[in-house]
Amino acid sequence: MNNEITTIPAETRDERGKNEARRLRVRGLMPGVVYGATSGPIPVAVDPKAIAKILRSRSGHNTIFNVEIKGGETTPVMIADWQNDPIKETLLHVDLKRIDMTKRVHVRIPIVSTGDARGVKEQGGLLEAITREIEIECLPVDIPEEFTIDVSNLMIGQNIRASDIPLTGSIKLITAADAVLAHVVALKAEAAPEAAAEGATAAAPAEPEVIKKGKKEEEGAAPAEEKKKK
Repeated sequence: MNNEITTIPAETRDERGKNEARRLRVRGLMPGVVYGATSGPIPVAVDPKAIAKILRSRSGHNTIFNVEIKGGETTPVMIADWQNDPIKETLLHVDLKRIDMTKRVHVRIPIVSTGDARGVKEQGGLLEAITREIEIECLPVDIPEEFTIDVSNLMIGQNIRASDIPLTGSIKLITAADAVLAHVVALKAEAAPEAAAEGATAAAPAEPEVIKKGKKEEEGAAPAEEKKKK
C-alpha cells in the first residue's frame, strides 16, 4: 500500500437533482456522498478530476485517501461506487465510504503474471489467465496494490491456484483456495489430425457392406438363369 495519503477537499450540498448537478459541473465539481462507519451520510461536491486520478492509479478504487469536508470532518475513505456518462465517459457521481483504520475490510485485488511459461516456449502450449482478481480481507494499512504470480515454470497441464499466493500481515484469503489463477493448456488444433484419423477408421467398415449387397444380387440372379435354360 502507498503510505502517502492524498487529501481531497469537498463541500456540503443541500440541493439534489439534475439542476444542481448542472450547476456543480459549471463550477468544475460533481455530486457525491460520504457514508458509513459511525456517522450518517453527507451529500458532498468534489472535483471529478481528483477522483478520476485515483481511479486510474495502480491501487484504483482500493486507494485509501482523506476527504476534507469544508467546515466539517476530515476522514479516510475509499471509492465504493461511481457513475460515468455513457457517452462522454466523464464522472457523474461518486460514493465515498468512510474507513475505520482499525477494522478489517473486504477488497478485490488484481492478479498480474510475470515470466514466460516453459509450456508455451518448449511445448507449444497456450497460457490462459483464468482469474484476474481475488478477494481478500485485511486491515486497511495492509491492502496491496496487486498480487504478482510467476508463470515461468508452468508446463502443459500445470497451474497456479489462489492458495499459492503468499499472504503477509493481516491478509486473509476469501476467494476459494483451489481457484485457478492461470494454467497452460495444449492447443486444440493438435487434436484435429487424431480426430480425422478416428473418423476415417470409423468409415472403413462401409466397404464390406457394399460387397455383401453385391453378393446377394449375384446369388439372386443364378436361379433366374436356370429357369431360362429350362
